[in-house]
Amino acid sequence: MKFKRLGSTGIKISPIILGTMQFGWRINEEESFKVMDKAIELGINCFDTADIYSRRANSYPGKSEEIIGKWLKDRKIRNDLILATKLRGAMSDDINDKGLSRRHVRQAIVGSLKRLQTNWVDLYQIHSFDNDTEIEETLHALNILVDEGLVNYLGASNVHPWQLVESFWISEKYGYARFETVQPPYCIIRRMLVEHQMCHVIKKYRIGVISYSPLAGGFLTERYSREQSLPDTPRGEGAQKRYFTDKRWKIHESVREIAESKDVKMTQIALAWVLTKDIITAPIIGANSVKQLEENIGALEIKLEENEIKKLDEISDWIPDFEAIR
Repeated sequence: MKFKRLGSTGIKISPIILGTMQFGWRINEEESFKVMDKAIELGINCFDTADIYSRRANSYPGKSEEIIGKWLKDRKIRNDLILATKLRGAMSDDINDKGLSRRHVRQAIVGSLKRLQTNWVDLYQIHSFDNDTEIEETLHALNILVDEGLVNYLGASNVHPWQLVESFWISEKYGYARFETVQPPYCIIRRMLVEHQMCHVIKKYRIGVISYSPLAGGFLTERYSREQSLPDTPRGEGAQKRYFTDKRWKIHESVREIAESKDVKMTQIALAWVLTKDIITAPIIGANSVKQLEENIGALEIKLEENEIKKLDEISDWIPDFEAIR
């Protein structure tokens, strides 16, 4: 496992991060433990979660953090793990139990630390900006957590480039800790946000990029094809609304062709493509089983040939689409 420096920070992380949104919702505590055990065995040293995981009909917010906390207490390997979590979402029906106010920032970190059964979080990320709270208030509140040693570094997920730049100006003005990472969606069929809108900010400010949804919500797998019927699940319906276009089917088919030629999984090719991009520090992958995790981590062993990378780059290029709407 070749570890990578996380942006401008001094910490090193594995080239793939374990995402835990499915814990306590799609997989139970026992299976979650097995997935985390296997992740450590395979060399993954960074886990990503959020306080609102897994807010679903069959679960509740904080469940993912609770499972990770129980596992950390049982395995006693906290010092070996880079632990990232997020805040902003509604944790209850209380009108103030959400957002990025000074009050909720404090409330959120106390809750996360308790559920995670740890004294600190390595990377504390806002899930998105809060339009009801001034950014100065949020950054001041987060800076206090860094000063207190409850948080080592700050990050931002689902943000616009201008919001990041504004936050850097404010952090510099007041001497606050800044956002060291960004967590955007990025995959072979969702490239434009990072490559066009964020790339210059990422490079100028040397931000670590821990992207999510490298498999396009499961679209870049053998479960989908033009010919077969749609999986009767909420995720399948979501994939249809977001990804079922002629261009994206062509990308899907190209990924499938390369995977078949190498006798590997489509997921491995899709991940291997992301891993070729220098702008990405490490993609976040979820896994509903040990087998799925092992398959995904296998992407690290796949070497895409230059002609294969070129083929995938060209067929997924966002520039023609961008030019068409200018």
